[in-house]
Amino acid sequence: MYKVFVNDIPIILSTIKDMGDKYTSIPIKEVKFKRIIKDINKGRLLYVNLFHSKEKKLLKHLFKKLPVVTAGGGMVLNQNDEVLFIYRNGRWDLPKGKIEKEEGLEEGAIREVEEETGVKNLEVTKFLQKTYHVFQRKGKYKLKVTYWYEMKTDYTGELVPEESEGIMKVKWKDKEKAQKALKKSYANIKLLFPEELLPVYSKNGIS
Repeated sequence: MYKVFVNDIPIILSTIKDMGDKYTSIPIKEVKFKRIIKDINKGRLLYVNLFHSKEKKLLKHLFKKLPVVTAGGGMVLNQNDEVLFIYRNGRWDLPKGKIEKEEGLEEGAIREVEEETGVKNLEVTKFLQKTYHVFQRKGKYKLKVTYWYEMKTDYTGELVPEESEGIMKVKWKDKEKAQKALKKSYANIKLLFPEELLPVYSKNGIS
C-alpha cells in the first residue's frame, strides 16, 4: 500500500478492491488522475483508493499518469537530538529539494539541506522512506517522489534560510517544540516521525 498526498489528502494505492463504503475505488489503470486531483482540491473527494491486483504494478501505473520529479531531503539531528525544521508557506517542513542529473540521492539530499538551511558537516545515518505528493507548476500537475534520510551533524553555527526558495525560518526544535511544529506541518512529513512525537489528533487519523 502507498499513500500519494494531494495537499494533506492521501490517495491510497492498494491491492484491495473494496476499501469500504466511504472510499471511491477505481482501477489504477483506468483512473483519470488529473480529474481525481481536481475533485480532491475542490472538496468533492476525500477518500480515494486506486487498486491493482499486483502491488508491484501500482507505482508503475502511477508514474505513467504524471511527470515524476525526484527529490531528496533530511531529518537532521544535532548533538542535542533536536530536529532541524524550515518554515515556508505558513507551515513547518523538513529541508528537501530536487535531485540534479548525474547526482546521487544521498549526495543531492545533503546538498539541498545545506542550501536551504546553512547547516554543514552532515552525515547520512540511515534511509527513512519515500514519500509521494502531487504539486502544481505552471498549471501542470507533477508527482514528487522524495527520498528521506536521517542525518546527523555537529554543526553549531548560524542557520541561514534560503529566502530565494521561500524559506522564512530555520530552527532546531526539541521533542516538545517538534510536536508543536507538526501540528502546523504536512501529512507526508508526519509519516517520518515516530508515533509518540505526533500530535494526538494526527495519531487518530484526523490530521
